[in-house]
Amino acid sequence: QMQLVESGGGLVQTGGSLRLSCTTSGGTFSNYNMAWFRQAPGKEREFVAAIRWSGATTRYTDSVKGRFIISRDNAKSTMYLRMNTLRPEDTAVYYCAADSTNYYNNIDWRYWGQGTQVTVSS
Repeated sequence: QMQLVESGGGLVQTGGSLRLSCTTSGGTFSNYNMAWFRQAPGKEREFVAAIRWSGATTRYTDSVKGRFIISRDNAKSTMYLRMNTLRPEDTAVYYCAADSTNYYNNIDWRYWGQGTQVTVSS
C-alpha cells in the first residue's frame, strides 16, 4: 500500500510563502492522481488542489486560485504545493492524498498522509 508523508509546514506572517512537499512510497507514484486538503480548527476538511497522474491537469478551490500552485515530479515520487500571499484563513493542517482513479471527488480519496501544520499570523 501507498504511504504519504507531508513536510514543509510552519509559522509564517501574513503575505508570506511556504512550499509543502508530499513524498510517497509503497506504490507507483505515476499511477496516482494526487491532491491537497486542509482542515482548520473546528472546521471540516476541505479540498485545496488536485493534479492528475501525468501532471497535465490541475484544479483548485476558488479561495486559493492565483495564490497556490500544485505540481508533481514523477521521477522523485513527490508532489508539491507552493503557497504564496498567505492569509490567516489559510491556517490549517494540510494533508496530501492519493487515488488511482479519483480526481473530481473531494472526499473519497484512498490514501492519506498524517498532515503538516501551516499557521499564518500577523
